Amino acid sequence: MKLKRFRVTNFRSVVDSGWIDVDDVTALIGVNESGKSNLLLALWKLKPANEGDIQPTSDYPKDRFGDIREQPGEFSFVTAEFDTGPLRKTLSQRAGISVDDAEKVRVTRFFDDEFKVVFPSYRHKATATRESIVETFAEYASAVTSSKALKQEEDFKEGLLEDLQAIRDDLPRRDEIEIEQLTLVRNSVARLVPDSPAKTSAIVPLVRRLAEELTERIEVISAAPPGDREDVKNAVIRAIPAFVYYAHYGNLDSEIYLPHVVENLDRDDLGTKEMAKARTLRVLFNFVRLEATEILELGNDPSSILDDDEAAEVGERKKERSILLQSASTTLTSRFRDWWRQGDHRFRFEADGNHFRIWVADDRRPTEVELENRSSGLQWFLSFYLVFLVESQEDHSGAVLLLDEPGMSLHPHAQRDLSAFFDRLSTDNQILYTSHSPFLVDADRLERARKVFVAKDGSTRATSDLGHTEGKDEQSGAAYAVFSALNLTVGESLLVGCRPVLVEGVSDLHYLTAIKSLLVAGGAIKPSRELVFVPSGGASNTRVIGSILASRDGTPPTVLLDSDAAGIGAAKALKSAKGLYAKHNGRVLSVGEFVDDVGESSEVEDLFPPELMARELDKMVREGENRLEDEIKAGVPFVEQVHAWATSRSIALPEHWKIDLALEVKEQVLRRGVSEFDGSVTDRWTRLFTAFERVGSGALVSSE
Repeated sequence: MKLKRFRVTNFRSVVDSGWIDVDDVTALIGVNESGKSNLLLALWKLKPANEGDIQPTSDYPKDRFGDIREQPGEFSFVTAEFDTGPLRKTLSQRAGISVDDAEKVRVTRFFDDEFKVVFPSYRHKATATRESIVETFAEYASAVTSSKALKQEEDFKEGLLEDLQAIRDDLPRRDEIEIEQLTLVRNSVARLVPDSPAKTSAIVPLVRRLAEELTERIEVISAAPPGDREDVKNAVIRAIPAFVYYAHYGNLDSEIYLPHVVENLDRDDLGTKEMAKARTLRVLFNFVRLEATEILELGNDPSSILDDDEAAEVGERKKERSILLQSASTTLTSRFRDWWRQGDHRFRFEADGNHFRIWVADDRRPTEVELENRSSGLQWFLSFYLVFLVESQEDHSGAVLLLDEPGMSLHPHAQRDLSAFFDRLSTDNQILYTSHSPFLVDADRLERARKVFVAKDGSTRATSDLGHTEGKDEQSGAAYAVFSALNLTVGESLLVGCRPVLVEGVSDLHYLTAIKSLLVAGGAIKPSRELVFVPSGGASNTRVIGSILASRDGTPPTVLLDSDAAGIGAAKALKSAKGLYAKHNGRVLSVGEFVDDVGESSEVEDLFPPELMARELDKMVREGENRLEDEIKAGVPFVEQVHAWATSRSIALPEHWKIDLALEVKEQVLRRGVSEFDGSVTDRWTRLFTAFERVGSGALVSSE
């Protein structure tokens, strides 16, 4: 199963985090004390791979401590939704629901350690339609009419048909029949069966069958939800992945006293720091296929004088140990080189009596020094690398890894390497990590980042809107890390000759990045320089950000604005005689130039097929029969239609629906590929990106 999203409630500082979407790698970005760790801790305790017991004095929110202590079973603290993947067929059979209904499962854990399992796509029918009951009675009345009655049953048959008609006529005059009324109907039918019917009767079995069919319907609508069944619940709990929480990474020491290692590896009463070190050492020896006890025994010197044969045997053991250590050193050096890009490091293991040492050298520092005399970043990454690469493949295979503030001692370049390390680990393990470092926020994958902040009521909240503010309680800390990462990417891009394009919002960035990927992959465009889309936070901000990103000769970057009132106003100001683009107005592009069929008020969303956009929005808001896809029109601005549809149906759109929709659409279009889109759609994309190339290269300087 794969974790898709989770929600934390009533846990430490978290009242209600709201739903937090999860990718293969997800970053929870926030300032200190914003509650990032509390989100990981709650998720960990859903199904911890080890430890993870609820600690009331720490985990119960202080303002509700008494209520939760009195009735822990009334309070849940975490809910997680999973894609059931290959297990959906098995779960559908066990739960007695369709495969589509078993596609997702939601698991909630309460403070009394009980679980609740729900299949969110499954809709339990708690009533029967009046029409279906009437049809059933008509079918059986017809069967009774056509049945040949025994001689002594002629009066019974006539009365039976009248009774069935009377029961049918007495059904409530409403579309849905509740279970209580249906039970009365079933009982009325059951009373029509004679006490001593003839054994050869062809009519009485029909009456019995009608009563049985009504009973079956009662059982269906009165059945408990499939997730409440113990066998189904247990199957789901067994199938969801375990969660592994790491906050202490156990840096290796350069000199290790082997007797202590042997002793500590068998202890379970160590402190947090020593336990983390013991775990790292265990992984190290497993990784290089060494046994601490074997290294210790092979190096033991005898206490008495040896004869020649005994001395030769001791020498042979030490030679064997030396070969083992040399082989292990080569293995670690070779494997580590693939992950750590901050130098070509060489490791050497040395054992001297009871002591085990790790020596390090590289091309820039060819003289070997002890590990502890190298940078703390190298020490941390080596320990981290060993623990996660080995444990994720062995003890915690398939687990979700929860990493609290990883890599804070690393150099910025090494933090970037750590981000790449996460990508490679995520092929087998989903990863959620907390950070406030911009170097651990991948500006090319901002859909992975979630802002964690303290809401007005003092509780921890999370959102995928990285520019979200809380009014007077505005917190720029989390957003600052994200924007710093974005600025770093833009700055680096400019230095190597890339071309920034200003857009209005984060959703525009996601849409245009997806289009760029599709067109390049399909060979439709070959940009002379890499295009980097920079959200300005609104049309009004384009002048300021454009001036910051202007090249050394004063040429401002290309701007793409919506064709709504704000975009038109901003474009006019930019091109005015005193505007930033007075001599470069050709660099100010409007979405309306590339969506001729939509016209005024068009936005970046209109670059995509409206039915695709509507379908993805329907999945988000889940309004049942009120489907936007059934009403969407071509040639009318999509955002304008969304607002009109939501208003007319009294639908409350999610606060950040545009960003959430952009992420969903981006995922869909990248999965489909450019060949899946109509030529008219790819043509407008190509024209837009050709314009980026033309005006960005200076071919079009001014239209005046």
